[in-house]
Amino acid sequence: MDYGDSVQKVLLRKIRKTEQDLLQLKLDYCRFIFGLTHRATVLVDGQSYLVRSVDVDSMATLEDGGFGKPEVAGVPAEAGNGAEPVNLGTEWTLAESAAVK
Repeated sequence: MDYGDSVQKVLLRKIRKTEQDLLQLKLDYCRFIFGLTHRATVLVDGQSYLVRSVDVDSMATLEDGGFGKPEVAGVPAEAGNGAEPVNLGTEWTLAESAAVK
């Protein structure tokens, strides 16, 4: 292995680690700022949904430097475990019982 290949492998490993760290930081942001977890309940058009996934890549950077709400996918709260998640977009609100206090 020559020097160039070695440097490339080290840099790729560092890039992947940084990407993983950024993903975790964005998930932490969602949890602490929005109160959003994969088990949270959100309201969309008066309907309750259980969050199944959070798309942190959809978070827009705001003028104040913060991030906007991410797109989430969820299943209706009254649905069984076999329900398929649907995209709920960013127009959700955290259900009162799940709000961070």
